[in-house]
Amino acid sequence: MSGNTEFFDELDGGGDGPRAPYAAYTRWFEGENLKDLQRKSIEAETFFRRTGITFNVYGQAEADERLIPFDIVPRIISAREWTRLTKGIEQRVRAINAFLHDIYHRQEILRAGRVPVDLIARNEAFLPQMIGVEPPGGIYTHITGIDLVRTGENDFYVLEDNARTPSGVSYMLENRETMLQMFPELFSKVKVRPVSDYPAMLRRSLGACMPVNASGDETVAVLTPGIHNSAYFEHAFLADNMGVELVEGTDLRVQNGKICMRTTRGYRPVDVVYRRVDDDFLDPLNFNPDSLLGVPGIFDVYRAGGITIANAPGTGIADDKAIYSYMPDIVEFYTGEKAILKNVPTWRCSDKESLAYVLDHLDELVVKEVHGSGGYGMLVGPAASKKDLNIFRKKLEAKPGNYIAQPTLALSTVPILTKAGLAPRHVDLRPFALFSPRGVEITPGGLTRVALKAGSLVVNSSQGGGTKDTWVLEDG
Repeated sequence: MSGNTEFFDELDGGGDGPRAPYAAYTRWFEGENLKDLQRKSIEAETFFRRTGITFNVYGQAEADERLIPFDIVPRIISAREWTRLTKGIEQRVRAINAFLHDIYHRQEILRAGRVPVDLIARNEAFLPQMIGVEPPGGIYTHITGIDLVRTGENDFYVLEDNARTPSGVSYMLENRETMLQMFPELFSKVKVRPVSDYPAMLRRSLGACMPVNASGDETVAVLTPGIHNSAYFEHAFLADNMGVELVEGTDLRVQNGKICMRTTRGYRPVDVVYRRVDDDFLDPLNFNPDSLLGVPGIFDVYRAGGITIANAPGTGIADDKAIYSYMPDIVEFYTGEKAILKNVPTWRCSDKESLAYVLDHLDELVVKEVHGSGGYGMLVGPAASKKDLNIFRKKLEAKPGNYIAQPTLALSTVPILTKAGLAPRHVDLRPFALFSPRGVEITPGGLTRVALKAGSLVVNSSQGGGTKDTWVLEDG
């Protein structure tokens, strides 16, 4: 595969041969028959369909349940690269947790003027009910997904922080399982760090976050909105692999000051709820009274120290893309160090001068909703039509505070398998970090999302992207 002069290619780096991380894989690939590999690719799709690894696309009238395309060529990261990334991820996760504790307690970063008060006070993701609440162990972000992009040999940027209910880890695990089944001999030639212990790590990490008034049994449950949620497969997958119960709001109730779970032997106390339900729907007595997904009174039990909720209510403000633009300041404020991982330069459209610049350069920039996710509500200026540009111009002029803008990054490319052989496509990476009083644990690898369309920079599965297995090498 030839290198692209505009983008850093992780396979060859623009050189004459493969980069060191890909050397052993390339030797193996060159000895394989292309048609056999293409058959394996079809087998992988059959496996995913049989396993039920699908996601829902909201807003589609029909065929709303889709298979995420899987590419069988792994994305490979050297041990040295991974060591640097993990230091940056841990620094960022600790800073985010400290920031959340601060804004719900002393608010020192606001008093210091490092983050504007209005950005917190008027933010719909800020949860006033959490002010003064001390989460068990001081942990807000039990599970965090940090989206990374690469633009050069040593240039990694954080694209966004997922601190609310980060998803995608089940695909990371199933991608590896699929590769192990299809290419067992390959893993004897290339030494790759395992990811299969993630469910056990998650169970231990959650178990280390017991509430003050724990039952003593370290009982954990995964709270799902139900089968119609886009990530239901993942909820069921994680509960099954952790060996804990998957519950819906109707399976839980407050009993003697505890959250109790319905079982065949009556109601049993639960110590930790790994919730995949948004704040607004978590407790109809304290938040949205119309919610049928949550547990009436669970927030009162939480405030009294009777339950751990992971991630803590109110963590969504760390997902906010306007807050993201202050992350270098946030990291430095709480760690006393410069951020190891760089932020993408960001224009906050709520600022008049920034808005004027964005409107003048709309066809060059990526514009995102402050609370958006999944690739929805986003404009990629260089790929947009005049009609799309005009629509977004009106949106920005009407509600500038709802948007931020960033330069169009030259995302790195990695190879995918096509009918003609290997071809470069743009990628990002979502590593998963677990945080408990035991410390920060980061699974070696993460979810690589790949834009399957040539030239596309949008990797989200809801927008036509796929996934890859991510290999972190044992050494090198």
